[in-house]
Order: sequence, then structure tokens, then C-alpha cells
Amino acid sequence: MKFKLIIPALIFVALFLVTLNYSPQTSGASAPAAANPFFGESTLPYHAPPFDKIKDSDYAPAIEEGMKAQLTEVEKIANDPAPPTFANTFEAMERSGRLLTRVTKVFFNLTQSNTNDTLQKIKSDEAPKLAAHSDAIFLNPKLFARVKALYDSRDALKLDPESHYLVERYYKTFVRAGALLSEADKETLRGLNQEEAKLTTKFEDDVLAETNSGAIVIDNKADLDGLGEADIAAAADRAKERKLDGKWVLALQNTTQQPAMTFLKNRAMRERLYNASVSRGNHGGENDTKAIVSRLAQLRAQRAKLLGYPDHATFTLDDEMAKTPQAAEQLLTGIVPAATAKARDEAARMQKIIDTEKGGFTLGPQDWEYYAEKVRKAEYDLDESQIKPYFELEHVLQDGVFFAANKLYGITFKERKDLPVYQTDVRVFEVFDANGKSLALFYADYFQRSNKDGGAWQDSFVDQSNLLGTRPVVINVTNFTKPSPGQPALLSFDDVTTMFHEFGHALHAMFSNIRYPILGGVSRDFVEFPSQFNEHWALDPIVFANYAKHYQTGKPMPQALVDKIKRSRTFNQGYAVTEYVSAALLDMAWHSQPPDAPLQDVNKFESDALKRFHVDLPQVPPRYHTTYFSHIWDGGYSAGYYAYLWSEVLDDDAFYWFKEHGGLTRANGQRFRDLVLSRGGTQDVATTFRNFRGRDPIVEPLLEERGLKGGTK
Repeated sequence: MKFKLIIPALIFVALFLVTLNYSPQTSGASAPAAANPFFGESTLPYHAPPFDKIKDSDYAPAIEEGMKAQLTEVEKIANDPAPPTFANTFEAMERSGRLLTRVTKVFFNLTQSNTNDTLQKIKSDEAPKLAAHSDAIFLNPKLFARVKALYDSRDALKLDPESHYLVERYYKTFVRAGALLSEADKETLRGLNQEEAKLTTKFEDDVLAETNSGAIVIDNKADLDGLGEADIAAAADRAKERKLDGKWVLALQNTTQQPAMTFLKNRAMRERLYNASVSRGNHGGENDTKAIVSRLAQLRAQRAKLLGYPDHATFTLDDEMAKTPQAAEQLLTGIVPAATAKARDEAARMQKIIDTEKGGFTLGPQDWEYYAEKVRKAEYDLDESQIKPYFELEHVLQDGVFFAANKLYGITFKERKDLPVYQTDVRVFEVFDANGKSLALFYADYFQRSNKDGGAWQDSFVDQSNLLGTRPVVINVTNFTKPSPGQPALLSFDDVTTMFHEFGHALHAMFSNIRYPILGGVSRDFVEFPSQFNEHWALDPIVFANYAKHYQTGKPMPQALVDKIKRSRTFNQGYAVTEYVSAALLDMAWHSQPPDAPLQDVNKFESDALKRFHVDLPQVPPRYHTTYFSHIWDGGYSAGYYAYLWSEVLDDDAFYWFKEHGGLTRANGQRFRDLVLSRGGTQDVATTFRNFRGRDPIVEPLLEERGLKGGTK
């Protein structure tokens, strides 16, 4: 349900491998006139992509020409005979790469959300070239000499704060990309970067293939006992798409646990689905990912050493809010005792149910969600099937997500059916500010399909920059089950939370008010703060009452059912926190290896790491096992998956500020927009948080929200 970082292969790749998925919309070198729609600026509102004109064959020529054009621009900057100035160096760099930006923003979005064999082949071919392109910029000695000269004299330039910060970010970005290395070491770095580009692309393709091939084909409808009729119908539709008439298909989602395991009564079927999930990339064959991830961890450690760091985690966190791996690990391990203790208590309650029912087996990971649902019904009298009819997607979107944004920020939305989209399920909305001025375009792509990566994320086709005069074109992508024709799209409350979460990312992008494109992004352990903060409004009484209405009768959810949802908020949190922390600590273990470490036996390494961190509960597997942990291998979150918990500390603390100051009000929303959402990366993010909260963050609100208060030391 969380944000997935999309990695643009553009200038500043090295910086934005660790920041919000941002790349500059720039003006600059001309490209040859052709029928290729990327060779000219889009004439649509906000320069939105002309999807009705774009063909798969357009991408490779535009990427190739875009790299060529940008290198010409960069060489002109580097070889400028005039002394370096802020304008002829930094602003000129900010304006470079227009064509490359335009094509890659669309291309990398579609390879995640609507891919095909052609796009995957192009991505595989272009990935190492794009890595080399980035190196050609960052490892250009003449260009770096200009950057360093201005950095060394930055205080004498008398710049405004945002411009001053830009100089510092440029210098640090170049250094972290290897600008201070010897020529021999630069050549080594180029090789490592190209190998990583190839491996991450291969990993992404393999995981998608494994997820699709791992889908469960069911011959007997009785095996689906427990699933709702809408889910069974969706499974039948998926079978028909695969030309398997008379059968049913349960598709896999990207996480270890699968939603259907909550309801499937047949334990053998639950086990079959669970095994299909956890075996992805780990059973031999052409899509096995073990060799890829072991080598990725090794080469990242080798690159860190080359750049002067003991390991990849130290290199990565040096540019994050956490600053050190030790700080991130301290946050994660500090919550382990309370989380695992609560998970064991939850497991014991489920085992009692199994024993009472004379099940004759010990609770396993494939059973957790099924028996957790029974506990929820028994202890909270809450049945998922009771609440779904009150969460119809259109009501949640219009009367929940958009309604909350209007109450907080005054913005309004108008659907634009006249703008082309890349897939028929995609919708487009024009966003208007409180003063009626058009602010942004918002694309929504909500339904699961076989050519879409799993999970949920936010990205953009165009980013905001006052220097370039560009305004945001933003997209949210999720994987909700698509209903059969004529049926409503009914959501779980987790799905509802996902919609609010991803729209929080969208708000961050839409409210950006920065001058320089490179400063549009923020660190990974801050980027989830606005999105997780926005989740809180899903249960705000005013917002909830406005959207939680029965899709057939229009009646609001009964208060008794609302109260049950609220009481159950801390339900199953031992499991939820433990599965997340396990994955985050696994990430840190992989990326804390020294550069001389050998290639690892993936399964042994994972098992040993979980034991070392005391999160090896047999019934609670990591949210992602190593072999399909896309966040850290191809999603830009290497040594950064801890960021969700770090950001949660920030978001809960910020939400408590709202609670202390009147909650859902325009004044409070405007303050949050002005001090947080509009600021991007124009200053240190710790300063951004302090300016809003009035102090550094504290962890107590998180513990209270998670129901863990009093259980930690």
C-alpha cells in the first residue's frame, strides 16, 4: 500500500536514487523534427503526455536522441570560456535535458504500470546506456571544476536561501556520484553502475514474471469457499483472460501475505497460495532472483568503498534524515520487543481458536490472516464483509479523498474525459486551487492487471518548477481488484487507507512551490511523511461520515460499526509491525555487508539475519522475502525500507499537532501546506519538520497510535 519509488534515468540520477521520484522538466537543446511525439513539447494542458499519439516504437529513438542532446548541452556548460557563475552553471544545468526528461517520465511510468514485451526489451537495452549517460555528466572533470569553484565561494555569491542550498546539493551530488575519484576509479565506478542498471532491470522483469506465473489456477469452485461472490467473479474473469474458461485464478500481490488467505476456509488452498507467494524468485528456473540479489548487494558495497564508505547503508544514510545506519537500526530494534511480544500474544489467541475447533494443527503463516479475521469477529464483532459495502471506490475517492483535501486545502476537482490516457481504466482530474486557479492534473489508475507491477505508488509525468514554468501532472497507481462488469468496486478499509496514502504523495507533488527542479525531491525517510500523514483523515469523523455510505441504499455506516472499526485500529498490530520491521532489518543486513564479503547464500543469509535481530517468529514472515523485495532491489529503497517507520514517527507527531489545534480546518491545512508540502527539498528536512512542529519529532504518538505504548523501554 505504500509509495513505490520510480527511478528516472536522467541527470541527477545519483541524487534521486535516494529521493522522491523527481526529474526536471527542462528546456534546452533542439531535436530533429520527426513524427515522434516526444521530439516536441506536448500541446495538451500542463504538457500532459499525448498518449493517443505515442507508440512503443517512439521510446528508444527519443531516449537515444535525448541523451545525445543533453550531453551536448552539458559539454557546452563545461567548456564555457566565461568564468563560472550561478546562471551559466547551475541554472544552465537545471535547464538541460528537456527531451530526455519528457520521454523517460512517460517511459518509466508505463514500464511499471502498463508494460509489455517491447517496453521491457527497450528498458533492458537502455538501462546501461542511461547509467553511462549519468556517469558522463557526474564524472565530467571540467563540469565538476565549475561546480566546485562556485561551491567554494558560495558564501560570497550572496544568494537567496533556496539558491544557496542548490549549490550545496549540487556539490554533494557530484561528490557522491564519484566526481573526486581518480580516473581509474571512475572507470571502475562506471562498470559497477552499468552492472547495477542491468541487474535491477532484470530483477524487476523476473519478479513481474514470477508474480504472473505464480497465480493459482483453481478447478473446483468449492476450493474458494469463504471468498465473497465479487472476489470469486473477479477470479473467474482473470481465468477467462487467460483462456481458462470454467476455472478461477487467484492473482498474487507483491507482499508475502495474500488478501484471499483472510477468507479461504480450505487450509490446503491457503497453504498453496502462501507457498506460491513465498517461492517467487526462489525455486530455480530462468526467473530465479537469488544470484541477482546477492550480486547487487555485493556490488553496492564495492561502490560504497570506492566512494569512501564502509558499506552501502552508511553511504545511503549519510544523505538521509537518519544520517547513520545505527540511528535507523535503533529505531527498528527498539520496537522489536513490544511488537514481537504482542505478535506472540496474538498467535496464542488464534491457537486457542484452532484448538477449540479441534483443528489439530499449529498456527502457521498461511493461517494467520484467516484466524486473525476470526479473532477480529470474536473480539471486535467486526466482519470485513460487513464493511466493504460502505467503501465503494467512487464514494471513497470523491466524498473521502477529494473531500478531505478540499476541507484542508480548499482544492476542487473536475474530471477531464477529453485528455488521452494510456489504458482505459485510467481517469484524469483537473485540480483547482482555493482561488479557482488551475493547479495540477491528477491521473488515477486503480485496478490490478497482469502487466502492472504489484503494490501502490505515486509518480508524475511533469513536475513543478518556477524556473521552468512547469506545473505538476501527477499519477496514483494501485492494484485493487477490478469488479466484473456492472458490479461496484468495493474496498477493504486497508484499500481505503491506501487511497488516502497515495493521494498524500500526490498532494506533496501538486503543492510543490520550488524554483529549481533538483530541489523538488526529499529524502526517503521524509518522503513518506506527507502520505502517511494523509492516512489519518480516512478515519476523521467528518470525512468518514461523508464517504462511508452503503453503495446500494446510500445510508451512512451505522455508528456501532464505525465504533468497531475504530476499536480495532490496534488489532493485529503485533503482526503488522513485526512483518514490517523484519523486512526493514533484512534490508539493513543486506546493505551493511563489507565490500569484501563473498556472494551470499540468500536463504541462509536471510534466516541468519532474522535470528540475529530476534524477529524470526515462525508464524510471522517478513512482509517481503529477499527474492521479491522490489523496494530494495529495483525500487530505490536500498538501505531505506526503514523510512516508512521513520516517517511514521513524523506523521503521527504532526497529526497530534493537528489534534492539539482543532483538527480538520482550512487554517491548519494551509499551515501544513506552506511549511511542509510546498517546500520540497529546498532546505534540510529536519528543519522543515521543526518549522512545522516547533521541535524535533518524538516517538510517543506512534506508540500510542500503534497500541504499543507502555510495551517498549
